[in-house]
Amino acid sequence: MRVDQEEETCNKSKREILIRELSLKLNDRDEFLQVKIQAAKDIRKIAKSSVKARSCCGVAGIIQPLISMLSCSNLEATESALLALLNIAARNERNKVTIVTSGAVPSLVELLKSQNGHLRDLATAAILTLSSSPSNKPTIAISGAIPLLVQTLSSSSVQGKVDAVTALYNLSTCTKNSTPVITAEAVSPLLTLLQECKKYSKFAEKTSALLGILANSEEGRLAISDSTLGILTLVETVEDGSLISTEHAVGALLSLCWSCRNKYRELILKEGAIPGLLRLTVEGTAIAQERARTLLDLLRDSPQKRLPASSLLESIISDIALRVDGADKAAAETANRLLLDMVQRGMELSICHLQLKAASFTPSQ
Repeated sequence: MRVDQEEETCNKSKREILIRELSLKLNDRDEFLQVKIQAAKDIRKIAKSSVKARSCCGVAGIIQPLISMLSCSNLEATESALLALLNIAARNERNKVTIVTSGAVPSLVELLKSQNGHLRDLATAAILTLSSSPSNKPTIAISGAIPLLVQTLSSSSVQGKVDAVTALYNLSTCTKNSTPVITAEAVSPLLTLLQECKKYSKFAEKTSALLGILANSEEGRLAISDSTLGILTLVETVEDGSLISTEHAVGALLSLCWSCRNKYRELILKEGAIPGLLRLTVEGTAIAQERARTLLDLLRDSPQKRLPASSLLESIISDIALRVDGADKAAAETANRLLLDMVQRGMELSICHLQLKAASFTPSQ
């Protein structure tokens, strides 16, 4: 045990000495650029090695010279500095804040404008990492990064688009920042991405989450409903998405219908939302189930509130069936089929849950 501690202390000492030496090279104005590039590459490797190494880099005077290298005309120097800063910021809130307060954001915004796609993607990744810190969000939001991130949604690599969506989501979770995202016309490319991607993917979850936030504002709702893809894409996500995606998608549809039932009710019905919403009342998360029931009630001809969930659901189905069939007998038959199908689904899910619980049960000895 003591030998291990001594070895750890020795390694820590060597690491600190190496970081100080690299810091001196980066801060030396007379040092050759190629030496600084190599120092940045070494910092990247060291910062990747451990949490302690990242913390040490954050207080060793390394961040500022790396930021200065971001504006270098030498592409290798810029890339090396970016990669080093990304590793220094990884899972270290203090370093993230220090990077922003040290003035990195303006340089990153300029890199988002670069004709070099690789550098743009790295800058997007950096903005994503830094925007995860709450105290950094206001600075990034007013920097001009948001419109450039929105452009990235339509003109970048797959990874660049994923990072841009997540960065925009991070910025939108701050209430003051959601309007700039809408103003930058993010809704249309977000809907296109959600339309084209696999609805159960992690990317769909991030995209639908961002659309769910934007749907909480009148500007966002108008942008969604004005798009030919808008409501249809959300309905398709309710039908085919993961548990998380469906929760966000039904939340966005509910925000629309709640804001102006007369305006959005027919639009949502027209896109065939009912089957997916009915399924969600049984198979969705607790939040999704509640949202689906509430939305189904709003889609009825005469919404009724404060009914027990089972009575409300039966009333909703009967009302919808009557609307679809247009005849009392046919309506009753359709309602019964829907109810039987939902009961069957519910029983299957319950049995599956019990089987899983039984399989994981270990008798006490």
